[in-house]
Amino acid sequence: MQSWIDLFINQFKATTWLEWAAVILGVAEVLLAKANKVWLYPTGIAATLISIYLLLNFGLYAECLLNGYYVVMSFYGWYYWIKKKNEPPVKVTYASRQEWIITLLIVFAGWGILYFILVKFTPSTVPVWDAWVSSTAWAGMWLLARRKIENWVLLNVSNLFAIPLLYHKNLAMFAVLTLILFIVAIFGYYDWRRIIRKEAINAK
Repeated sequence: MQSWIDLFINQFKATTWLEWAAVILGVAEVLLAKANKVWLYPTGIAATLISIYLLLNFGLYAECLLNGYYVVMSFYGWYYWIKKKNEPPVKVTYASRQEWIITLLIVFAGWGILYFILVKFTPSTVPVWDAWVSSTAWAGMWLLARRKIENWVLLNVSNLFAIPLLYHKNLAMFAVLTLILFIVAIFGYYDWRRIIRKEAINAK
């Protein structure tokens, strides 16, 4: 425990302005997602582009691919969330059976594909772990883009494994950010559940 505290203190002192920017924008993104605000997407895109640059330097290659996926899905989600002419905004709902099948395919197929890529084409020292964190986050981001409440569950599975991985890679500030995101995601789930229940009552 003391070594982790010392690591955090040293990392805090050595944190660059780019790392601070990524952390602040990352927190802002998840708070906006919790509040069900579309501005989470431009904020998240900025945080993600910075994170790609930083994570690449620490050898977390699947995390870099994950963040590239975040950028693509953020633009997709931004478009999907925006109210179109003569159409109501996308509502928060539970995932359907078909969407769960797609989610599980993203998780397990993505895990296998990423593991293969990391082992064959990168010097990654944590291919299984890195691939799992990324594949579960991929699935969560897809559900978020479609405004499905289960996105918080998948993102927190990813966060739970990402925290020790980031500490292992001496990215203490990113680990702390992920811990904050984990906590906020719990509240986000319950906030979105209240939205669903309120809409169900209003629809009666």
